[in-house]
Amino acid sequence: MLILGIESSCDETAAAVLANGERLLADVINSQVPVHSRYGGVVPELASRKHLENIQPVVTEALRRSGITLDDLDGVAVTRGPGLIGSLLVGFSFAKAIAIVKNLPCAGVDHMAGHLLSVFLGDAKPEFPYVALIASGGHSSIFRVEDPYTFRLLGRTRDDAAGEAFDKVAKLLRLPYPGGPEIGRRAEGGDPRAIDFPRSWLEPGSFDFSFSGIKTAVATFVQQREQRGEPLPLADLCASFQEAVIEILAEKALLAAGESGCPRVVLAGGVAANCRLREYLAARGSEEGVQVFVPPVEFCTDNGAMIALAGTHLLRAGRTLGLDADVYSRFQLG
Repeated sequence: MLILGIESSCDETAAAVLANGERLLADVINSQVPVHSRYGGVVPELASRKHLENIQPVVTEALRRSGITLDDLDGVAVTRGPGLIGSLLVGFSFAKAIAIVKNLPCAGVDHMAGHLLSVFLGDAKPEFPYVALIASGGHSSIFRVEDPYTFRLLGRTRDDAAGEAFDKVAKLLRLPYPGGPEIGRRAEGGDPRAIDFPRSWLEPGSFDFSFSGIKTAVATFVQQREQRGEPLPLADLCASFQEAVIEILAEKALLAAGESGCPRVVLAGGVAANCRLREYLAARGSEEGVQVFVPPVEFCTDNGAMIALAGTHLLRAGRTLGLDADVYSRFQLG
């Protein structure tokens, strides 16, 4: 079963070919970071235009690396949402066109479901059910994953996503975009306990997140240092901010695992590439008797392989798109 997966929900144009839901034949990603870095964030109109330029070359390259043609495919999977509407429409329309011309079944994949199942692209695979933490630039959520089709939402951010907070703090500190990896690098030489930034735990028993408060605390700290003419302790600041965000993410995921009676936690999404988050969650999971699974770093950020994988499950179950299907911008899963 050869499935072409296409992802274009934000600023990566990606395509992959997956065989039998297990063997990855090709995974091609065209990043738009150079386009958006000058603006300190993704510009939706520019993103959709770049997708239009990139979609055909990226898909063509994925097929070439796989050694197959469109005629060899058994189905197409494509991200349907959530994301930027203009960006989503490029990949979605391209995938539907292939499916119509080649008379192939087409599955519309929720971007979040792709992340939730991306762990199966690695060697260490969890059993169902498991609790999953998605931390990325657009989403910070906790799910209980019952099977490849059933996702129960346990908690989500009430304001900024974790990756969004990283990017905004990096912009405040005049660090290059994307901010998450840059803060991670600067934090390596800092003391994570040097600055006591607040942790927003919300009401007891809540698995929701809130990162707007810590972002404001960083802004206040920077402003006060500048007013006093004092230099910024950049490494300590980055390490302390990063530790506060990571602590909230990891502890809430472990709490959700404990209260749901599920001793398995999966970490996914772009922020899952953060070395300190992986280290912290693994250590705390070991203390709590919870197994922690993380996808390979290349499958943490947006990619076509996770869409092909999630789409394979949908196609096997006969869950295909109709001709009138459309994309959606807002969070729907669970």
